[in-house]
Amino acid sequence: MLIVMHSDATDAEIRSVMDRIESLGYRAHPIPGSLRTAIGITGNKGSLEREEFEVMPGVDEAVPVTKPYKLVSREARD
Repeated sequence: MLIVMHSDATDAEIRSVMDRIESLGYRAHPIPGSLRTAIGITGNKGSLEREEFEVMPGVDEAVPVTKPYKLVSREARD
């Protein structure tokens, strides 16, 4: 899954999302961009609930990624 943050998301909001991902036993990979930050999630064997992340402050959307090599996919980059 790829968590896309709002362009005005604070560092604390980004850290909060990363902490939540790690508390679930997954790895969080921040991907800073020129306009906004995305956070890639690895380590999950199945799908995750989008709503769990979309209600968090600073989150714009949660995008399911089912393709291999998700950190280098076009969905992970601006």
